[in-house]
Amino acid sequence: MDCNPRSHLYILPLLLSFVIPAFPIIYPPNEVNLLDSKASQGELGWISYPSHGWEEISGVDEHYTPIRTFQVCNVMEYSQNNWLRTNWIPRQSAQKFYVELKFTLRDCNSIPLVLGTCKETFNLLYLETDDDQGSHFREHQFSKIDTIAADESFTQMDLGDRILKLNTEVREVGPLSKKGFYLAFQDVGACVALVSVRVYFKKCPYTLRNLASFPDTVPMDSQSLVEVKGSCVNHSKEEEPPRMYCSTEGEWLVPIGKCLCNAGYEERSNTCQMCRAGFYKSTLGNMECSKCPPHSFSYHEGSLHCGCEKNYFRAEGDPASMACTPPSPVTVIKKEKTSRNSVSLSWQQPERPNGIILDYEIKYYEKEEQETSYTILRARGCNVTLNGLKPNTAYLLQIRARTAAGYGASSPSFQFETSPDSAFSISSESSQVVLIAISSAVAIILLTVLLYILIGRFCCHSKTKHPDEKRLHFGNGHLRLPGIRTYVDPHTYEDPSQAVHEFAKELDASCIAIDKVVGAGEFGEVCSGRLKLPSKKEICVAIKTLKGGYTDKQRRDFLAEASIMGQFDHPNIIRLEGVVTRSKPVMIVTEYMENGSLDSFLRKHDAQFTGIQLVGMLRGIASGMKYLSDMGYVHRDLAARNILVNSNLVCKVSDFGLSRVLEDDPEAAYTTRGGKIPIRWTAPEAIAYRKFTSASDAWSYGIVLWEVMSYGERPYWEMSNQDVIKAVDEGYRLPPPMDCPATLYQLMLDCWQKERNNRPKFEQIVSILDKLIRNPGSLKITANTTSRPANLLLDRSSSEVPSMGTMDDWMDGMRTLPCKEAFSGVSYSSCDTLAKTSTEDLKKVGVTNVGPQKKIVSSLKALDSHTKNGPVPV
Repeated sequence: MDCNPRSHLYILPLLLSFVIPAFPIIYPPNEVNLLDSKASQGELGWISYPSHGWEEISGVDEHYTPIRTFQVCNVMEYSQNNWLRTNWIPRQSAQKFYVELKFTLRDCNSIPLVLGTCKETFNLLYLETDDDQGSHFREHQFSKIDTIAADESFTQMDLGDRILKLNTEVREVGPLSKKGFYLAFQDVGACVALVSVRVYFKKCPYTLRNLASFPDTVPMDSQSLVEVKGSCVNHSKEEEPPRMYCSTEGEWLVPIGKCLCNAGYEERSNTCQMCRAGFYKSTLGNMECSKCPPHSFSYHEGSLHCGCEKNYFRAEGDPASMACTPPSPVTVIKKEKTSRNSVSLSWQQPERPNGIILDYEIKYYEKEEQETSYTILRARGCNVTLNGLKPNTAYLLQIRARTAAGYGASSPSFQFETSPDSAFSISSESSQVVLIAISSAVAIILLTVLLYILIGRFCCHSKTKHPDEKRLHFGNGHLRLPGIRTYVDPHTYEDPSQAVHEFAKELDASCIAIDKVVGAGEFGEVCSGRLKLPSKKEICVAIKTLKGGYTDKQRRDFLAEASIMGQFDHPNIIRLEGVVTRSKPVMIVTEYMENGSLDSFLRKHDAQFTGIQLVGMLRGIASGMKYLSDMGYVHRDLAARNILVNSNLVCKVSDFGLSRVLEDDPEAAYTTRGGKIPIRWTAPEAIAYRKFTSASDAWSYGIVLWEVMSYGERPYWEMSNQDVIKAVDEGYRLPPPMDCPATLYQLMLDCWQKERNNRPKFEQIVSILDKLIRNPGSLKITANTTSRPANLLLDRSSSEVPSMGTMDDWMDGMRTLPCKEAFSGVSYSSCDTLAKTSTEDLKKVGVTNVGPQKKIVSSLKALDSHTKNGPVPV
């Protein structure tokens, strides 16, 4: 037996190739090293006090590169106080720093013949100074960072088997106020080896985003984000000043604004590069360079447009994307009027004349002569009168345009005939025009008279109406009566911005301060921040942003939620503060709800509220839904996840975006024609026929009621969507949650009536809950102790609750739970005895956590029902 435990540490450096990864260490780009002991191949020169304490040892890493480590193992002596201090570390621009320690530590129980007091921890300390103190060392000047313990300690057997593992611990220190600092390691009697020490700080590294460069940025403190302005890359200009926020973790967040590539340049690899030969870009923007259109070319890089090939032309007003074409002919010629010896003609200018038209050449001849003798005239405009013609004779005519590039192609031959007599005649085309004009004039006169009569009657009728009955007109044609609030669907507006500005207040972006990102929505980040309007107190708000690069449809869907919220004004409906649509990013600003979503809040505070408090929350939700129902609005996605809770436990209905993704869980939404449906919360008729009404919202309210009383448990647990649909259709319903008042469970069952007309209205639900609040004694009778319907849907899929068979089967299953030790030696004589088990009985046998108590009691009740009534079908 080796009686010198210290000797075991001397072989640790030789074993490093077995405990350090066999590849080069690459640190994240947002970490800047201030000290890395592995990077030094010579002596580190750290101070050890006393000198027989920490020892500096040489070793090699996996690449056989020399490294320096420190070890101490004075466990054979009492009262150890061994210090190791680093050299002075300049903090550079760091506001705080991180210490990463890699070390091994021996299990005291594996050290034979220990005479002293063996420890399995050591202390990490630091000292801030403005300059290097040299070898000056005073213990009392150091501040303790933490006591460091090992996740895994090693033994002599580990050394023999070469399975030694490194412990890694990281600690954060700050804020810093002086130019540098020292680290110190205090050993009070452990057997430990410091393999490596790394000190670093975090920064947001230089990056390119939206064609703007953002410099290295160090977070200033641990409370807020740092706003950083970006600089446009070469050959680009600002569309909106680019900005980003640097987080305390060295991450770039919330990119705002962007730069656009100049004409002749396109975005490639986050830079603006010249268009290649054969391509062009004529405008500012981040679209790609376009290939030259047909019959055009560009021989140089960075072209703004492409020149036409020989004998092909492009008109001055044509865009650069227009193909070059040969001269286009005159195609439309009209006969205006004819006489015995003349005819008046007009025509349309060619669509692409390839330059300014100088004049037109008109060539005509008698049809019988077949062009053996013809006449040519020139006209500057698009009309001409031909004189000296023969009466009652057919002529053929062609027209071609002349530009600086030459003559275009001739038009197809156009035939006309002169009149047989000298009477001035009107052409058939002109006759039609005159008839149409006369008919239109008559129609306009009749319509004017009709409108005059209707307006007169309407005005007289309006004078007889009560002032309160005057109608209010909205831009999309909807009518409202004062005092009667009705919901207006923003999707009926042709222009979505009209609906937004009609129902939501436009905010100036300068009044909004973003504090931090708290989540991500379908369209962009969700942030918390502050809103300060002129002459008003600053308030906390939640901010939804629309990420860059959005489509018109995404913008419409994003703003639709604001157009809906802006129509509501109720203490139990989330309040819209306003929108930002005239600058980027586009934002929706709402009141801030400190406690977040109701389901998460309940799970976090399991079994911590009184029955009256829970009923109060439910009453608020029902009141908000009554308001929506009275306005004619159907929510379609009422669930605890879509209820927000503020600091006063007031619950408010939220989430009015109808086109959103409902849940992260792909099984949570059942897709039918027309969109996705949250199956576990949706009424049967809405699933089968997409019939969404206030009655289907009442069904969903029953599920929310179950979620609240079960403290955020998942409805139908782990059942698949198809199993839920089938079971509900067959008449099965969720069982009452543990300790649920019988009156509330009856309200759930009423909400889950298959016939939707039998479900309570929200006005009735509010009245029921008000009576319970006035009579809290009615909440003492729980559904767990009353008779329940025989068709309750029980959770048999949960692996944590034993299946129901005989009492012996139940006991065997219960002993397999994590609390099986509590049931060791417990015996029950009958199911009746089991069914009477209370939470107090469970506490006596060691089941103290609320979660397992709930599951066990629910299982006991189910077993009792199973024994008396037979199996419950699922």
